[in-house]
Amino acid sequence: MEIINAKNMDQRVLCDLIKKERHLDIEIRSCCGQRYIGCGMKKANIYIIGTPGNALGAFLDGASIKVDGNAEDAVGDTMNRGSIYIDGSVGDAAGYAMRGGKIFIHKSAGYRAGVNMKAYKETSPLLVIGGTAGSFLGEYLAGGTIVVLGLGEKKNAPLTGYFCGNGMYNGKIYLRTTERPIGLSKHLLLNKVSQEEKEMVLRPIIEEFAEAFNEDANEILKSDFIAVEPDPENRYRELYAAI
Repeated sequence: MEIINAKNMDQRVLCDLIKKERHLDIEIRSCCGQRYIGCGMKKANIYIIGTPGNALGAFLDGASIKVDGNAEDAVGDTMNRGSIYIDGSVGDAAGYAMRGGKIFIHKSAGYRAGVNMKAYKETSPLLVIGGTAGSFLGEYLAGGTIVVLGLGEKKNAPLTGYFCGNGMYNGKIYLRTTERPIGLSKHLLLNKVSQEEKEMVLRPIIEEFAEAFNEDANEILKSDFIAVEPDPENRYRELYAAI
């Protein structure tokens, strides 16, 4: 493993060092706000101690990034493949337009997480948030899966801000609660998740989350979940044509 001490290091110098490094295992210590770490990388296992800046793992294309700490805005922006694990909270727009791969956040996310995520054939992105998410979670969702667990929150407390799934037309948002999200659009469906769906779909996701952050998957799965998804009978036609 190659160890890089990023204390007081310019972000361009740090990113150049990472990309030139021949080792596939890289540990970055004393990270403090440097942006674009891991941007576009295909092969590497990057472990970060500290707080990386905006666009961590942007356009990620197969590498793995783990952060012992928080991260700023735009984690995994437009990522294609790979994985990002944040053992803390993140800022706004995590997973923006991500097209594949997976992001696991132990604690909470800011506004507009998962905006415009999309899927294509076998490629489908995954965003898991262990705490809560701000407003506009999954706005314009075009594919993929978002899971919000609300760990540490009071039972059935709101897990998202306003307008969860606003404008979504594909994909699915799972919330570990029985409460209707604030300001949920009438164009969206809200259903209780069956035990079969919990076992088949959610269990593998939550087990990976639990293993990454030392949580109890079985305890999490004891709770009820609801799912937000688009109504297949109403594709927002009234926005574009008279009916």
